[in-house]
Amino acid sequence: MEDKRRTARNLVAKLSSVSEQIRTDALSELRQISKLDPESRPLIADAGAVPYLCDSLYSSSPTIQENSAATLLNLSITSRGSLMSTRGLLDAVSHALSNPASQAAAQSCAATLHSLLIADESYRPMIGSKRDIVYSLLSIVGDKHAPTRSTKDALKALFGIALYPLNRASMVGLGAISALVSLIVRDARTGIVEDATAVLAQVAGCEESEEAMRKAGGVGVLGDLLDEGTSASTRTRENAVAALLNITRCGGERGRREVRETVVKVLEGVAVVAENGSGKGKAKAVELLKFVVDGNGNNQVRELRFKLDKLMIS
Repeated sequence: MEDKRRTARNLVAKLSSVSEQIRTDALSELRQISKLDPESRPLIADAGAVPYLCDSLYSSSPTIQENSAATLLNLSITSRGSLMSTRGLLDAVSHALSNPASQAAAQSCAATLHSLLIADESYRPMIGSKRDIVYSLLSIVGDKHAPTRSTKDALKALFGIALYPLNRASMVGLGAISALVSLIVRDARTGIVEDATAVLAQVAGCEESEEAMRKAGGVGVLGDLLDEGTSASTRTRENAVAALLNITRCGGERGRREVRETVVKVLEGVAVVAENGSGKGKAKAVELLKFVVDGNGNNQVRELRFKLDKLMIS
C-alpha cells in the first residue's frame, strides 16, 4: 500500500510541472491506475489530485481534458467527498460539458455528475442549482448527433438532478420538457426512450410542467407509448404512467382533463401495467385508472371499472 501511496504522490506532483508533456503523461497514468486499481483511488485523491484535474478540464487539448475527466469519473466512485469539497469542481465540469475538447470528455463529466447525484442525495440541490450544468446536459440530449453513450449519461445525470423536487421548475424553465419529448419522438432505441421517459416522469412532478407539456405535445406522446399497438418496453410504459399521474397530481384542471381524455384512449395499455408491472408501476397504474374511472362515464370505462375493483382488492 505504501508503494501505491508513493506512486500517487509522485504522479500528482508532476501535474504541477511546467512541461505539458510531463503533465500529459502523468494524467494518462493516473487515468489507468484509477481505472484498474480501486485501492489507489482514495490515495490519488488524498495526494491532492482533484484540484489539478479540475484545472485540466479547462485545457483545449483533447487528450488532457479527456484524461482529466475520466480520472475524475474513476475517483467519484470512492472519493466523492474529495470531489465535492474541491472549490471550482462544478464550474470546471460545466466548462468541459459546454466546451468539450472531445465527446469522451463530455461523456465522462456527465457520468461523474450521475455518480455524485445517485450516491448522495445531499449533492442534488447544489448540482441542480448550477443552471449552466443543466443547460449543457439538455444540449447533449437535444443534439441529434451526440453519441449514444453521451446521451445516456446526460439523461442519467438529469434524472439525478430531477430527483430533488425543487430542481424541477428550473429544469422546465431551461427547456427540459421539450428536449425530452423531442428525444422520445425521434429516437427508437429502447434504452434511450426508457431513460428519457424516466426523467420526464420526474420533471412532470411540478406545477410548472403542465404548460410546457401542453406546448410540447407531451401528454399525447406519453399516451402513444401506452398504446397496445406500440412496442414500448414495460419500463417505458411504467414511466409514461408515472408522468401522466404526476400531471394529475401537480397540474391544474386543464391538465387533468387532457390526461383523462388521453388515457381513455389507451385504457388497455394502462391496465396491462396495472396487472403486470413492477410493484410501484402497478400501484401508479391503478391510481391513474381510478382517476380516469372516477371522472368518466363512457361504456369502455364502465367495462374496466370491475377489473379495476379486482386489481385494487388484490
